[in-house]
Amino acid sequence: MSVKNLLHSSKHSSKHSSKHSSKHSEDILVGVGLRHPHFTDILTSAKEIDFVEVHSENFFGQGGAALSVLQQVRETYPVSLHSTSMGLGSFADIPAHYLARLKRLTQTIDPFLMSEHACFTWGHLQGQLMHSGDLLPIAHTHNNLKRMCEQVDRVQTYLGRELIIENVSAYVQFDESYLSEAEFLTALCQQTGAKILLDINNIAVNSLNFEGGDIEKSVVDYINVLPIDSVAQIHLAGCSDVPHGQLVVDDHACPVSDDVWQGYRQALTRFGAVPTLVEWDSDLPAWSTLIGEAQKARDIANAVLGVNARASVMEINHE
Repeated sequence: MSVKNLLHSSKHSSKHSSKHSSKHSEDILVGVGLRHPHFTDILTSAKEIDFVEVHSENFFGQGGAALSVLQQVRETYPVSLHSTSMGLGSFADIPAHYLARLKRLTQTIDPFLMSEHACFTWGHLQGQLMHSGDLLPIAHTHNNLKRMCEQVDRVQTYLGRELIIENVSAYVQFDESYLSEAEFLTALCQQTGAKILLDINNIAVNSLNFEGGDIEKSVVDYINVLPIDSVAQIHLAGCSDVPHGQLVVDDHACPVSDDVWQGYRQALTRFGAVPTLVEWDSDLPAWSTLIGEAQKARDIANAVLGVNARASVMEINHE
């Protein structure tokens, strides 16, 4: 089933506990990242979100309690699989055993979205294939674009699924980059048929670290490069404040900031009712707090799209 049909199916099959949730789910899908401490909460609480997202690698084991919980969750919620170790920008091939585990999980869970990052993680050291343990940035060159297209094509063919590729918090810049990240992702999607996962907080972090901190301008400049039909999901998150002059880290440890909420409004105006996820990975809050963030995303989306119900996408001006 295509992603478009899966989205349509999930909208019409969801039954929410509150009247406003049921009504608004017809307009936009809003979900949260599901982490282990919230397993009990999601299985025992009223349904107030439209979907959940998990990190694929946490469920690669055959059997076990975590996979059992995810299968129970899947009976009620559509699931998005968000991978963090594929390393699509690596010049080393993605290991066959990794792809086999991802495919097995895909067949078990039948996710409605599958995503990864525009980064590299795999490389050879002294003849041994090593994993970096982090999402390492790449220079946005035509050579790296060619390689990532090869990797994306391979994965999509193997899985029989469309991938959604996320922009990253980079922490370094490369002199050899002669494409912006937005231009790089646009070309990647045009050549592979993949889509973009637009992470607003990653744009904000890069703005603070490298672009003078005018986050609104950074978001507007970024999204105006992306084709209107290229974005298949949006991520929202918060990060910890640091003293002036220090590097801001995308630690997903705080509520979504006002700047990111404003960036979300801008993205909705351009791309319309795109499935939206709130991430919170460190210093996890109570489930009710996380649900509150998701509800805020829903309220903002309904306010933006209510003014322009069909979200007629347009170029956004920054003054």
